[in-house]
Amino acid sequence: MEKMNQDKKPAKNTPINRDEHTDEMEPMLVREGSKGRTELSDLALELTAKSTGLSKSLPPAILKALANLVRSMNCYYSNLIEGHDTHPVDIERALVEDFSDDPEKRDLQLEAKAHISVQQWIDEGGLQDRATTQEGILDAHRRFCELLPDDLLWIENPDTGEKIRVIPGKFRTRDVKVGKHVPISPGAISKFMDRFENAYRHLGKVDQIVAAAYAHHRLLWIHPFLDGNGRVARLMSYAMLCDSLQTEGVWSIARGLARNVEQYKQLLSNCDLPRRNDLDGRGNLSEEALVEFARFFLQACIDQVEFMEDLVQPEKLRARIMIWAEEEIRLDALPPKSDLVLDALLHSGELSRAKVPDIINLSNRSARRITSALIKNGVVTSESTRAPLHISIPAKLGARWMPGLFPEK
Repeated sequence: MEKMNQDKKPAKNTPINRDEHTDEMEPMLVREGSKGRTELSDLALELTAKSTGLSKSLPPAILKALANLVRSMNCYYSNLIEGHDTHPVDIERALVEDFSDDPEKRDLQLEAKAHISVQQWIDEGGLQDRATTQEGILDAHRRFCELLPDDLLWIENPDTGEKIRVIPGKFRTRDVKVGKHVPISPGAISKFMDRFENAYRHLGKVDQIVAAAYAHHRLLWIHPFLDGNGRVARLMSYAMLCDSLQTEGVWSIARGLARNVEQYKQLLSNCDLPRRNDLDGRGNLSEEALVEFARFFLQACIDQVEFMEDLVQPEKLRARIMIWAEEEIRLDALPPKSDLVLDALLHSGELSRAKVPDIINLSNRSARRITSALIKNGVVTSESTRAPLHISIPAKLGARWMPGLFPEK
């Protein structure tokens, strides 16, 4: 979990409230007429075009299979930013209750499973139109933390050694220090979250896309929770982009941030700095730094869309899958003609079990054997023994089918 220095003062029944004014968090948006605002709007429009093009280029069956894999990838990279390295293969195992015997690795698998659960909830509309509301942010934190093992719900004061439990879905009641930044007093959090919600909830489409970056920093600046702020901020921004771009969950900002993690953290830290001069906006915090972070954030999004667009080009993806299938057949890891079933699925997206014998030109018994082998390998899914077949992209084959999506295990 995130590291922080706790204030040495003992907890009180009533959270400390220094009655800070919400002006300390301004600007929430880059002002009209700013050169930076125009540049960011252009990036938002470019991102919209590329993201829409990617989603429309993929058949529904591939969209669903890819979204399931990207969910694990997003979880992997978001947790990696926090220093927790749980490979998507281990995440995939956790999803079927296959946990490591090592207690520490098992805890990280459970953490990843919690993250996947929350992102799936977001993908199904759990934060739609409320990603930046107090209610939505508390809900996301609660859903994530309540699924964590107890060992990951405790943080330690590095100065005193005191252990403090994180309460799922509750704002912190203590002062904290995060690096050089001292967030607002706990008693002022609700007031600042009201301002946060009002600033970001009702925006036009272009402004909402850019606000995924603005809100990302401002939530971390408030630092409403004892722990889990980074994960919640990334999930919130993910949900905002899902709302404004209808991403279908087939690309993720977390990979872009993790691949440039030092720049990501430095630009976030720069946003904590006060206004530099009379040309640096009109708020308390630096507008130029906010523009720099938003530019980095949006360019990282565009890079990820372009990466996925190249990776999932239908013919390239089909070729990689067919080469893998042919190799597996030669090794007797798959029955002969299994590749024909996969090829049919890649073209149609969904396949009735009754059509398999005709595709392979063999008996029903052979068709059942091939279908069973493909399902056992995790490359085909079906909701029941009579339901249609769908293509799946398991994490264990990520390096072969989707090279570069995450490190090979």
